[in-house]
This record gives sequence, structure tokens and C-alpha cells, in this order.
Amino acid sequence: MIETFYWFQGDTVPWHPGKAVCVGRNYAAHAAELGNAIPDTPLLFIKPDTAFRHLPGPIVIPGDAGAVHFEGELTLLIGQTLTRASREQAMAGVAGIALALDLTLRDLQSELKQRQYPWEKAKAFDGSCPVSPFVPLQRDDLLAPWCFQITVNDEIRQRGDSRQMIWPMVDLVAEISQHFTLRPGDLVLTGTPAGVGPLHAGDRLRLQLGHLPAWDVEVVTRS
Repeated sequence: MIETFYWFQGDTVPWHPGKAVCVGRNYAAHAAELGNAIPDTPLLFIKPDTAFRHLPGPIVIPGDAGAVHFEGELTLLIGQTLTRASREQAMAGVAGIALALDLTLRDLQSELKQRQYPWEKAKAFDGSCPVSPFVPLQRDDLLAPWCFQITVNDEIRQRGDSRQMIWPMVDLVAEISQHFTLRPGDLVLTGTPAGVGPLHAGDRLRLQLGHLPAWDVEVVTRS
């Protein structure tokens, strides 16, 4: 069942959720921690709308699929249709920014990669993309530095900073639109920094975007 999504705090008109276009290996340190080479162009994959869940939590993970890793990512909400967009069009076409988790079935992903199979089963399963409320963006806000932090059980695990990205956010949106039309309600997950790791039932996460109040969420196992 697809949820009704009020992407902005206090929204009264729901957004129709679309796809999430995700960017892999956009932080050099994360690529290094997994032993992956940095590609020459952005590595893209897609999650369907059934992956989206509202934060704050709970974060629901499967209990019978091996290791489930979290990957915190600055996430953009598309507000205008973008097809083969210029950099300027891409900047004007982003409506908001949030913090999302790209949940990954790491054992399954490793198995699929070894067999040179697609990753969808490990990346695009139901509930694999919890998303916080969005902060509205004005035209030039996408060029400002954006930071986030994730703690797990009171231990800082990830710190993200858009200035450390290999491909800046506005360039990512323009590049993605050369391959996939982006429509209002689509999301762009811009990659994860170092520090990814497993989640377990009962873990307590605190997610903070910029200087906004933090969101506290708990991990539960899907029955």
C-alpha cells in the first residue's frame, strides 16, 4: 500500500510520490570503505514509490534477509518536470531538501554483485527509503553547503557535507535528467558518506539535517 505523502511540515495538499533516483559512490571515503572504485560518471539506480516511508520512524527492517545497512543521504524533492535540463533549470526545479536513509540488504547485495546481477532486490525493497520532512528551497539554496549527522545508540556514525561530494547536487540533478525525466514528487538521493553499518531491532537513531531539530527514531523488525 502506498502512503499519502505530505512532504513538507504542515502540508495540507499531499504530493504524489514518484520514483527515487539514487546516486552511488558520491563520497570518496564511502567508496573506499567498501573497496569500490570511483566511477567516471555518477552511478545511478532507482527505488520505486513503495520504498518510501515517513520519518520520524519507526524504521522497519526485514528480520530474515541478512545484514541491513543504513546509508544516510541528503535528498532532493523535484518540484518541476525536468528533461535534459541545464544546470540553471535543474537549480530552479528542486523544491526541497531532506534527509533519507538508503536501506541496503548488504549480504544480498554482495551476492548479487559477485554474480554480476542487478541490485534491485537489495536496494529497492518495500520500506527501503525512509524520508524526513523536507525543507523548502529557494533558487540558490542548492548551492549552499548542507550538512547532516546520524547517531546510532548515542554514537556518531555518519557526518555528511555536500562540499565533500564528488558530483555537486545541482550537477547531479542535471545529469540524471539527461537519462530519466524527473517529475514533481520524484526524489534524488545524492550519495552517502563513510560510516555506513548494520541496523538491529531496538537500535535508536538520531538524524539531524543542518541546524534543524533532530528526529529520533527506533528500529523494529518486520513480522
